[in-house]
Amino acid sequence: MSTNRIASYKEFFPFYLREHSKRATRAFHYVGTLTALALFVGSIATQTWWLIPFYLVIGYGFAWYSHLFIEHNKPATFTYPLWSFIGDHHMLSLFLTRSLKKRLDEAGVLQA
Repeated sequence: MSTNRIASYKEFFPFYLREHSKRATRAFHYVGTLTALALFVGSIATQTWWLIPFYLVIGYGFAWYSHLFIEHNKPATFTYPLWSFIGDHHMLSLFLTRSLKKRLDEAGVLQA
C-alpha cells in the first residue's frame, strides 16, 4: 500500500495544477465545466431531472479527452475524485477572475 497519498486539498491543488500544465488541457476543462454547469442549471430550472447525470458525463468527457490526447497523463479524478471535482471548479474560478497565472507559477507550472 502506497503512503504517498496527498492528505489535504491545500496540498492537492498545486499537484492538480501541475497535472494541467498545458493551456489546451485547461481550455478543455473550462469548456466542459461551463457546459456541464449550464446543463445542470438548465435541468433544475426546467425540472428536466433526467438530464442531471449528464452534468458529470459532459464535464468529465471534456476533461478526460484532454488528459488522454493533450496532456498525456492519468486524470486526477481516478485517484482523488472529490478533490478533482472541486479542483475543476476552483481552476475555472481562478481563470475567470484572472487569478490563475499566479497559482500556476506557485505550483511550478511553466507557461509559454
